Amino acid sequence: MSSAQADGTALWPPGTVYLQDACATGSELILQPRPTDDPNDPLNWSTRRKYMNIGFVCFYVAMVAEFINAATPTWGPMNKELGFSYEILNDSYAAGCACLATGSLILIPFALKYGRRPLYLFSTVLQFALSIWSAKMRTVADLMLINVLQCFFGSLAEAIVQMTIADVFFVHQRGRMNAIYVWVWLLSSYMGSLIAGFVAKGQGWRWVWWWNAIIFGIAIILVGFGYEETKFYPSSTHNISSTGLPENEAVPSKESPGGLVDEKSAPGGQQHRLNAESADLESKKVSHEPLTDAAGAVRINPNIPRKTYWQKLAITTTTRSAADTNESYITHIWQPLVLLVTIPAITFGALVYGILVGLGDVMSATMSTYLPQEPYSFTSDQIGLMHLPRMIGVTIGALIVGPLSDWFIVWLSRRRNGIYDPEMRLWCIVPFLPFVPAGALLFGIGLNNHLPWPIIAVGLVLYNIGVTPIDSIIVTYLTDSYRDIIGDALVGVTVVRNTFSTAFIFAMTPWIATIGLKWVLVTILLIACAILMFFGVFIRYGKTFRGHTASRYEYYAARQYKDRAAS
Repeated sequence: MSSAQADGTALWPPGTVYLQDACATGSELILQPRPTDDPNDPLNWSTRRKYMNIGFVCFYVAMVAEFINAATPTWGPMNKELGFSYEILNDSYAAGCACLATGSLILIPFALKYGRRPLYLFSTVLQFALSIWSAKMRTVADLMLINVLQCFFGSLAEAIVQMTIADVFFVHQRGRMNAIYVWVWLLSSYMGSLIAGFVAKGQGWRWVWWWNAIIFGIAIILVGFGYEETKFYPSSTHNISSTGLPENEAVPSKESPGGLVDEKSAPGGQQHRLNAESADLESKKVSHEPLTDAAGAVRINPNIPRKTYWQKLAITTTTRSAADTNESYITHIWQPLVLLVTIPAITFGALVYGILVGLGDVMSATMSTYLPQEPYSFTSDQIGLMHLPRMIGVTIGALIVGPLSDWFIVWLSRRRNGIYDPEMRLWCIVPFLPFVPAGALLFGIGLNNHLPWPIIAVGLVLYNIGVTPIDSIIVTYLTDSYRDIIGDALVGVTVVRNTFSTAFIFAMTPWIATIGLKWVLVTILLIACAILMFFGVFIRYGKTFRGHTASRYEYYAARQYKDRAAS
């Protein structure tokens, strides 16, 4: 689907918005999505309040990621004390990956219905209890059940955070925030393994989990008394904030939640009026963005009372579904799978995220399995130190891509008369693509051929310099393109992402025995490169794909639980 034309006959696909007012002095940014006039709207929160809230979320993410990945340096001591074979330990890791794939499928509908806060809080309390159980582990049944439950509820950290970011931050801020999320997730995964290695050697492997219990206890207090609900459910009396447009000239925009449509100036305005036969038909149309609605100051309605501290900490924020049906929860379980196979961007994002995380998980498992053996004979703390190169790579990638992608889309939209397409972000991925095969090959060949460990470490640095920007941008691309269904979309991504990890880890031991470690990693890398090549296709045709699937997107957006997107 083409860009909006001057004659106003073209409809814009979901995700395409006006990001800058080219007529305003200094090309003023337009806030997308448009906030309401309610002071309790998370989009209207102060910068300090937004960052404090996302800080609590990042702490939760850090602890969940650490819990999932801290076990690998303890495998050696557990093997000696409890007699768990490395095959059983690998299988426990794979079982956890399977639950990461299915957990969000069951749990995210609760976050859509009852809000983000109860899920964050319940998951934190459960992780605390599982940490104590882990410290007292004795049997293979303990090992498997802990991994299953921890990953099932920990899967929330892979989908609910992007929902929180979309709740609180504008389009031109999401690249930086998603880069921070990916950085926290990966850094904590690697740092958890590093610290766990030293704790296992110095205090014993059980103390890895006692320390987890202590820190999760702190997290319960922080999340319980600090994190505010970001799910916003405006009443019908709330208006979309504007900068002077008369209320009778604007209607809510479905393409950009909370946006405005000025029928006299919006692209496609004439066609919009001709097709607006009824309110129901109007709500299902692909929407249009304003030409002249500058960002300006948000007008807050002084008659709307601000929530008290205890109201902000309400356990649930329950909303009805847009269709007001009793089957909505069941619908949200299978709906992500439908979106996964019918919307190309979601399919592609899931494959990219899945293959890169799956390859990274294989690298983690092979390190924990082969580095303790000859000729390296690494101890648990030395294996932990091998995650330091990964932390360096993740940090370099995040520091570059976060500010870069947000700056780039503003700069490029200015050159296109203020029009923003989500595919603009994908250009920022191109410089990082070569780092993925370079790092993976250096790691695989180095470990297989018993080359000096610094070569393996350099491979880990390069791989993570490439992976971090790619992961953060693909998640931001999906958020910008399909915000109204982002919860369901990311559940589908999570299913595929962890399916890759589960399949690779379960198959790793017999696969390596058949063709060797080097060729296993090369095979996975070839699959990754084949998937990554499609970035060019989406840079060129992504907008067309969004246009062709616009009606499907609008249909599923209308079936979401009623919040800002459905108001």
